[in-house]
Amino acid sequence: QVQLTESGGGSVETGGSLRLSCAASGDIDRRNCMGRFRQVAGKDREKVAMIYIRGGFTYYSDSVKGRFTISQDSAKNALYLQMNSLKPDDTAMYYCAADPGRYSVGCPWHIEGTFIYWGQGTQVTVSS
Repeated sequence: QVQLTESGGGSVETGGSLRLSCAASGDIDRRNCMGRFRQVAGKDREKVAMIYIRGGFTYYSDSVKGRFTISQDSAKNALYLQMNSLKPDDTAMYYCAADPGRYSVGCPWHIEGTFIYWGQGTQVTVSS
């Protein structure tokens, strides 16, 4: 089992920045790919970014590319999402997730993944 504990988030104005953190504990070697997802009430969950733990490859949705940066600190078993130039459309509940699956492409960005470990979520609200 992998436990994911999230922190960060909050409320900012348009153009502001926030950093989300996700600390992993437990069977951390089961993490192959880490991802950040977001969801607005009543809408489908949206993938935001992923990082391949062993190779460091990163993936971003078109809506956040150039504004968000996903990174990891291996020594702390931590995942970060730096969010800059925030927009009201970024308002959502953000979740951290871990996928233990092995894929030929690093992270399952274009295919169905198996993100089975999830954090509790943290709210991000961007006001106009």
